[in-house]
Amino acid sequence: MRPRIGFAAIELLEAAGCEVIVPASQTCCGQPAWNSGDRAAAAQLAKKVIVEFEGFEYVVAPSGSCADHIKNEYPVILADEPEWCSRAVALGRRVYELTDFLVNVAKLDRVPGSFAGRVTYHDSCTGLRSLGIKAQPRALLARLPGVELQEMSGAEECCGFGGTFSVKFGELSAAIAERKCANACATGAAAIVGGDLGCLLNIEGKLRRMGDHETQVLHIAEVLTAKP
Repeated sequence: MRPRIGFAAIELLEAAGCEVIVPASQTCCGQPAWNSGDRAAAAQLAKKVIVEFEGFEYVVAPSGSCADHIKNEYPVILADEPEWCSRAVALGRRVYELTDFLVNVAKLDRVPGSFAGRVTYHDSCTGLRSLGIKAQPRALLARLPGVELQEMSGAEECCGFGGTFSVKFGELSAAIAERKCANACATGAAAIVGGDLGCLLNIEGKLRRMGDHETQVLHIAEVLTAKP
C-alpha cells in the first residue's frame, strides 16, 4: 500500500550498519488468514516465512502487528507439528519491530532524515501491548532536532482498525477512528505518526472523510528518513 515505508526502513537499517537482504519470494505473514479463522492457510504461510527467513541473523519488520504475529503466533499456529513449532520458536527469538531493533539492538545514534515540525504519535495496539513498543519510536524522534512531539489524549487507545474488526464492526470502528482523529488534531500537529500501516491507513482515511486534507499521516520510518 505504501512501498516507500519499506525503502525507508532499509535506509534506516543501513544507516545503523546492517546488511539488508529482502527475500524476493516473501509474501504475507499470514496474519489476516489467522485472524479470520483460516488456520490451514495461516499454517501454510507461516511455514513459507520460516523457510525464507530462518537463515538470517535478525528479521526486522516495520510493523508491530506483523512482527508480533511471527514472533508470538507462529508457535501457536504450529503447535501440533513439533518440528515446525520448534523452528517457529527459534525464528521468533530473532524477530524485531523496526524501532525496537534500531534502539535496542543496532543502537542507532543518528538518523538520516531532517524532518521538521510538530507531530503527534499514535501507539498501535499490538506493538504497544504485545511487544512493548512505546519509548523506542519517541527516542528516535528525539534524534531529529526540528521535530516537536506533542502527545495526544488517548495516544494508547485503539484507532478502530483492528484488522478484520473494521470490516465486521464498521460503525463502531468509524466512531473509534473519529475520536482518535479528533484527539490527534487537537494537538495542532502537522503530522500523525505511527509504526503500523494498518492504523495509519485507517486514520488517514477517516481524516479525509472528515474533510481534513492537510494533516499528514506518516510511518515513523518515513519521518526518520525525510529529506527537505
